[in-house]
Amino acid sequence: MGPMDDAKKEVVSQLGELIKDISGLPECRNVSKELYSDLVRRVKLLSPLFEELEDRDEELSDDVVLGLEALKIAFIRAIELLRSVNEGSKIFQALQMDKIAVKFRQLTEHIEEALTQIPCDKLNISEEVREQIELVHVQFKRAMGRMHSPDLQLEMDLAMAQKEKDPDHSILKRLSEKLHLRTINDLKRESIAIHDMVISSDGVQDHCFETMSLILRKLKDCVVMGNPNFDASEDEKALIKHRSPVIPDDFRCPISLELMKDPVIVSTGQTYERSCIQKWLDAGHKTCPKTQQTLLHTALTPNYVLKSLIALWCESNGVELPKKQNNCSNSRSGAGGSDCDRAAIDALLQKLANGNSEQQRAAAGELRLLAKRNADNRVCIAEAGAIPLLVELLSSTDSRTQEHAVTALLNLSIHEANKGSIVNAGAIPDIVDVLKNGSMEARENAAATLFSLSVLDENKVAIGAAGAIPALINLLCQGTPRGKKDAATAIFNLSIYQGNKVRALKAGIVAPLMGLLKDAGGGMMDEALAILAILASHQEGKAAIGQAEPMPVLVEVIRTGSPRNRENAAAVFWSLCTGDVQCLRIAKELGAEEVLKELSENGTDRAKRKAASVLELLQQVEAVCVS
Repeated sequence: MGPMDDAKKEVVSQLGELIKDISGLPECRNVSKELYSDLVRRVKLLSPLFEELEDRDEELSDDVVLGLEALKIAFIRAIELLRSVNEGSKIFQALQMDKIAVKFRQLTEHIEEALTQIPCDKLNISEEVREQIELVHVQFKRAMGRMHSPDLQLEMDLAMAQKEKDPDHSILKRLSEKLHLRTINDLKRESIAIHDMVISSDGVQDHCFETMSLILRKLKDCVVMGNPNFDASEDEKALIKHRSPVIPDDFRCPISLELMKDPVIVSTGQTYERSCIQKWLDAGHKTCPKTQQTLLHTALTPNYVLKSLIALWCESNGVELPKKQNNCSNSRSGAGGSDCDRAAIDALLQKLANGNSEQQRAAAGELRLLAKRNADNRVCIAEAGAIPLLVELLSSTDSRTQEHAVTALLNLSIHEANKGSIVNAGAIPDIVDVLKNGSMEARENAAATLFSLSVLDENKVAIGAAGAIPALINLLCQGTPRGKKDAATAIFNLSIYQGNKVRALKAGIVAPLMGLLKDAGGGMMDEALAILAILASHQEGKAAIGQAEPMPVLVEVIRTGSPRNRENAAAVFWSLCTGDVQCLRIAKELGAEEVLKELSENGTDRAKRKAASVLELLQQVEAVCVS
């Protein structure tokens, strides 16, 4: 049986990467924790199957490939489900627990059906791995037969919190613990999540938003006033203690449910907080959020009468009119406890858009620092509209402005949702241009930005097509130590996509990698070996690496390297030796058997398998020579 063709190899590789993505998801901290953890644990147990299939590199039958394709679709759906239940409103998750349990059950069925389509007895895998996969398959079957046990106490507490005007403190305390809404910061994040749901309106009815907001307000009172150990500040406690018990409904924005400070009227006659309805419109909606009527136009008319009434009510009740609408103008608690200043950010954007070159440079520099500071700033800056303006500045003739712009985008890209916004703004070609022609600092940060964006699979293709690979290889050769590492991590991530392997090989990646590998004091051996291990799985990569005469240095790494480097060196060694008698003879001449035997006993699991496979090949060659 011959080696796998590239298309089948790509499917196996993608499955391995999907399992890594699932394994790397953060811990779930809401009512879905048990379902979430069980699914992640079972999927992780399937990892050895794809490692072994990739290691053995043998042709797969069509029915096996169909099963693998079905499993790939199931894993993609798993990532979507796991992310959806671990993000957004925790109160909404609790209210929708039955529906979420059904989704997990359907996904479990999908994975079990896909596993049924993969006949393990037809695969050339070890008995140990076969037994593990069959055991995991049984676990998925059992999970299908088990009904999710509802948390009756949680359901009762949620019902009481909705029905009773002043629920018992113990009920709210249990909800606070169960939903992981224990601190003021937790509640602020929950408030933001509910607001984001209002804006996106993901099929959630108005009464559901009202229920979530009602429970959130009661939990906030419980957290701040009911337990002195909770980490509310004195100002926050005073705000709760002295606020009016009830804000009139007409004074609340129907979207954020907060007191309005700048009420405006839309064409249907409904009134909203300006920043909230503007965000709704900017998201592409053409209807009134409250009535669902189509808006005849998007003009916003100030409601001066209501604004005056709100001001009078605030004065009469001793309530300070808010300086900014927290939920809609994106003033959020930062890591250091201070709110991000939307007004200051807007002023910086004005300078980016309309200022002279010095003002643009200074504004880009400030945004760079703000985006680095904390996650809330990254959200605020992006939602204020900074990304398209920063992308424009990537073409600036002022090198310092260009450095600030690309580094600001790098810092913004740390927030997952901003990655798509940066790509949609057309940034990739401009970032690649900075990588080719910018100052050294700009080139380094451009490489780091491309790495950050390439975390999303769909961006790997676009980045490679934009010509990033040759420019990254140049930085790998010419950059500072930091620049070389930025380039190497970007190349590694991009090369997971098959087309980018070909681009890297055509651009001559192997020679500089071998140079880094032989420079033991250069600090780049880890990265060089990791990239070589990926490239060696490709037929053209195997040929190019073989021409560089890598065997002596690989043997030395296997003898003296770190566990991870020994593993990657063994992977490259195995790829080169498979089907190549000349390579096997060279290995024998270099005394590779001794180091491979030691690795097969003391290496990582993957290293042991690689070493054992090469030793088996060496024995086969020796037997042929004797006969």
